[in-house]
Amino acid sequence: MNNSLVKKLLIYVLIVLVIFALDRFSKLFILNILEDKDKVDIYINSFLSLYLVWNKGIGFGLFSFDDATAYNLITLIILFINVIIVYLIFVEEGLKIYFLLTILGGSLGNFFDRLYYKAVPDFIDINYNGYHWFIFNVADIFITLGIICLILAELLNYKSSNEKK
Repeated sequence: MNNSLVKKLLIYVLIVLVIFALDRFSKLFILNILEDKDKVDIYINSFLSLYLVWNKGIGFGLFSFDDATAYNLITLIILFINVIIVYLIFVEEGLKIYFLLTILGGSLGNFFDRLYYKAVPDFIDINYNGYHWFIFNVADIFITLGIICLILAELLNYKSSNEKK
């Protein structure tokens, strides 16, 4: 391997590891509170609370099943999607690579939890006037930002390719 490729791979791995570490540290912080207090329900302000729930589904609690077979199938699908993301990182160019790395870092954080805890700890509760959004975690933030950036990049690419015609 040439030096340029090794540097690129190291940067990619570092980005994924930093995102993974931020997610792990945030979850360990919340789980340490859980050990001390038996539950996590912390009011921060009228917009934000920390409230721990265990998510056995995918993003934002969708497709939650108590059935082990369904849980394992979803976990295998997530693993397959992560493999596809790794492949795309090596075939894409430009900023899209970094958006994919962001998604991968967050996804690996949640994937680790699925394997280790058999559920993903979600704890960020955003609300406004009593209306609550789905409870989520730091990994979900990175996954969502990466997906939004990928969509915007595709829209801009589509627009510029249409303008050239």
